[in-house]
Amino acid sequence: MTPPHLAQPGRRIGWLLILTGTIGWLASLRLAVDEWRLLKDPAYQPMCNISRTVSCGSVMSSPEADVFGFPNMLLGLGAFAAVAVLGLALVTGARLSRTLWLTLNAGAVAGLVFVHWLIHQSLFDLGRLCPYCAVVWAATIALFWYVTLRNLKHGVIPVPAAGRSVLRLVLDTHWMLLAAWYGIIAVLVITRLRLY
Repeated sequence: MTPPHLAQPGRRIGWLLILTGTIGWLASLRLAVDEWRLLKDPAYQPMCNISRTVSCGSVMSSPEADVFGFPNMLLGLGAFAAVAVLGLALVTGARLSRTLWLTLNAGAVAGLVFVHWLIHQSLFDLGRLCPYCAVVWAATIALFWYVTLRNLKHGVIPVPAAGRSVLRLVLDTHWMLLAAWYGIIAVLVITRLRLY
C-alpha cells in the first residue's frame, strides 16, 4: 500500500521533474565544463571522445552547438535547474497554477523541437553522436511526454470527448510508447552512424 504522503497529487510528476531536471542539468554541466576546457586548451580531449563518430568535442566545435550565439548547454543549465526546482516544490506539497503548468508544457515543447532538430543535425549533417547530448535528448523527451500527459489527464489541456478514449489508451501504454520513441531514435543512431 502506498503511504498517504506519497499518494498526494503532484508527487509522482514532481519526482519525475526532479529526475529529468537533475539528469539534464548534470549532462549540461559536463558539456559546459568540457566546452570551457576546450576554450582554454584546443588540444583537450573530452572523456566522451570515444571514436570518430562518438565524440563530444567535434559536436561542441560545430556551429550547431551555438545556435543562439552562445553554447546550447547554457540553455540546458537554466532550463533543467528550473524543472528540478518545480519538481522539488511539487514533492514538498506545492500546487502549481494552470498557467505555470501550461508554461512548463510550452517550454517542454520548445525543448522537444530543439532537441529533435539537434538529433537531425547530429545524425544527418555532422555524422557524430555526443553521449552527453544524447542524455539531454532523453531527459527532454521524457519531460515533454510526462508533463503533456499529466496536463491532458488533469484537464489543463482540454481533450474533446471524441479524444478521451485515445487519451485513456495512451495513458495505459505511456511507458511502451516512450520506449518505442527512444527505440526509433536508437535505430536512427545505429543506422546513420554506421554510414560514417
